[in-house]
Amino acid sequence: MNESIQSIQEKLITFFLLKGVEIVGALIILLAGFVFARWLGNLLKKWLDKRDLEPPVRMLMVRIVRILIISLTMVIMLEKLGVPIAPMIAGIGVAGIGIGLAMQGLLSNIVAGLMIIFTKPFKVGEYVELVGVHGMVSDISLFTTILTHTDRSHVVIPNRKIVGEILHNYGTMRQLDLTVGVAYSCNPAAVLATVREVLANNPHVLKQPEPVVGISVLADSSINVAIRPWVKVPDYGAASAEIYLAVVETFRARQIEIPFPQREIRLLSQTPPAA
Repeated sequence: MNESIQSIQEKLITFFLLKGVEIVGALIILLAGFVFARWLGNLLKKWLDKRDLEPPVRMLMVRIVRILIISLTMVIMLEKLGVPIAPMIAGIGVAGIGIGLAMQGLLSNIVAGLMIIFTKPFKVGEYVELVGVHGMVSDISLFTTILTHTDRSHVVIPNRKIVGEILHNYGTMRQLDLTVGVAYSCNPAAVLATVREVLANNPHVLKQPEPVVGISVLADSSINVAIRPWVKVPDYGAASAEIYLAVVETFRARQIEIPFPQREIRLLSQTPPAA
């Protein structure tokens, strides 16, 4: 038993004496590669931050550079240790084909993500509607796109579901579609002027493009006035409630009637009662 242990110790000592320098050199190369990849990635990130590029594009370029440097370092390290590189590369290629077939959905998300990042059909901060959902784009990555609703909930969409679909991009602003009814006895010109004044006093309403205000429908019980101002995407919900409140208060102060639904019934003829 002692002889076998001693034999193993001698073999280990002989191995480290023969390969020790190569192992230490390989570890130094690996450490230097990781340090250089980190340093070059940070340097590239600072340079890209000064360019007009989308955040996902900058992140992708930095990661690609780091992965390439680390991969090259691993190859040099294995070659330093005397590992045959050619058979290993061939084996990795065969394994890559099998992995690619097993991960078609994941790879299609990556390809679609790259198409979205470089073609830029929408950007972070814009309001979009696609594949039956809508919201403000809060993040674009290689795998998914995240939309944020006005209620602060998030919708995560795989990128492969986006490419090739019909996309409605509202940009960074949206148009409100509000309606208020006034009585037929009111002066339409005064009503429209009052609504424009309310919009001018609201800080969320954009000056350009100018709000659209006009009579939309002559309804049964009222004259319906369309109020369609533009606001920034984050102000969409708050602006709607504020405008409605200001319209009601201003109409009451100026005695502009907002009628409720009503019907007028006239009896054209009436049979006289029997004698």
